[in-house]
Parts: sequence; C-alpha cells; structure tokens
Amino acid sequence: MDQRMAFQLLYSNAARAEIKVLRAFDRQRIVSTVESLLRHQPTNTSRSRIKQMTQPFWSQYRLRVDDFRVYFDVDEVHQTVHILHVIAKATDSTPENEP
Repeated sequence: MDQRMAFQLLYSNAARAEIKVLRAFDRQRIVSTVESLLRHQPTNTSRSRIKQMTQPFWSQYRLRVDDFRVYFDVDEVHQTVHILHVIAKATDSTPENEP
C-alpha cells in the first residue's frame, strides 16, 4: 500500500461556482474522480486522463472527466492540489488564457 501522504485538495472560488451549476450527476462524477485521482498521485500523467500542460500555460495540469476538463496546479512541497477551473469540453478548444 502507498504510504505517501495524501494531497490536500483546494478548490478556487471559480471552480466551486463552475461545479455548482452542473447537473448533480456531473457534479458527483467530477468530484469523485478528482478525489480518487488527484488525492494521491496528481502528477501521474497518462494519455487519457491527466496531462501536463506545455508551459507557459495558466495551469500545470489538466484532468479529463467525461466531457469536462479540470485544470489544476500541484504544490508538492505543501502537498496541495489547487483546482483552478472546471470547464465543459463541448466543441471549444483548450482555452489559451485563464477563463
């Protein structure tokens, strides 16, 4: 079993507002995925879920959750994950500037 300390998840006011307006099903799916994937290994990138963004970009990482994208930064020194934004993918491309 992994003995590393769990990361603290901190949601920005913008991310909280973006999650709040979603359908209950989507809200639950996003929060549970964030909890399961970002709590212990937020920098564990993969082809399908977590992507490290090419810098300069307004977030360090992006997590795919169905039709939504969760943008976040990781502070490994303080063991925190800062959830910045939750954006519906729709047909829009990845925003170059922070929403």
